[in-house]
Amino acid sequence: MNKNFTIESIIELNFNDSQIRDISYNSFIPEIKKLQTNRSKVLVEKQNNCKLVFKVESCDITAFRASMNEIISFGKVIDSTLQIAEIS
Repeated sequence: MNKNFTIESIIELNFNDSQIRDISYNSFIPEIKKLQTNRSKVLVEKQNNCKLVFKVESCDITAFRASMNEIISFGKVIDSTLQIAEIS
């Protein structure tokens, strides 16, 4: 990773219950491997208060944006799935 500077961010996804958080966490784990590059690192952890916390560290803005877009897209999939489940 470039040592001149890094870009760091934390994204928190808040869930209504821990079961949905756990399902989401387990769904995202395979995707985490794709986000690990020499330009960007992403960590995800479950927290007791029904949160998933994503920590992103990148050495350039392009890699940072790509990682952020993946996390946001993942969040949209979760949201859409929950909306469909509510309708059913």
